[in-house]
Amino acid sequence: MQKLKIRRASIEDIHTILSLIKELASYEKLLDEVTATEKLLKENLFGKNKYAEVLIAEYEGKPVGEALYFHNFSTFVGKPGIYLEDIFVKPEMRGKGIGKALFSELIKIAKDRNCGRVEWVVLNWNKHAVEFYKSLDAVSIDEWTVYRLTEEKINNLSNKLNNKTEI
Repeated sequence: MQKLKIRRASIEDIHTILSLIKELASYEKLLDEVTATEKLLKENLFGKNKYAEVLIAEYEGKPVGEALYFHNFSTFVGKPGIYLEDIFVKPEMRGKGIGKALFSELIKIAKDRNCGRVEWVVLNWNKHAVEFYKSLDAVSIDEWTVYRLTEEKINNLSNKLNNKTEI
């Protein structure tokens, strides 16, 4: 019997997906920022518009990790890419090649879909992840800065734009 299996998530995995998201957020000291619910994930991962996809890693039949990703597009390359939003392996399961297996499956998907890039971000303090990505020949793009508008900021900005007030 094969101990490790990487598979595409199904709607029956919603509870597992949310649980792993919360474990990742806790590890990253960001649990208070998680507002995702099973209902939202069901709607946005498996509903009419499927905004993202998930790979589940199972070790000896138990879920131990996931990779959540979606397509983006590079105007410079002229091709779609894959943005890896989350890759997570339970801490007690690290060192067994699970992260590399998840990443390997994601790379196969990118190749099959003729993607020009696979991109992601990593917290600077997460030295283990940084070293893992470097071992895969990934390069950091230090000259770019990530910006974000939260839902509250989107709503505020939308109201300002709709009222034609100055930004």
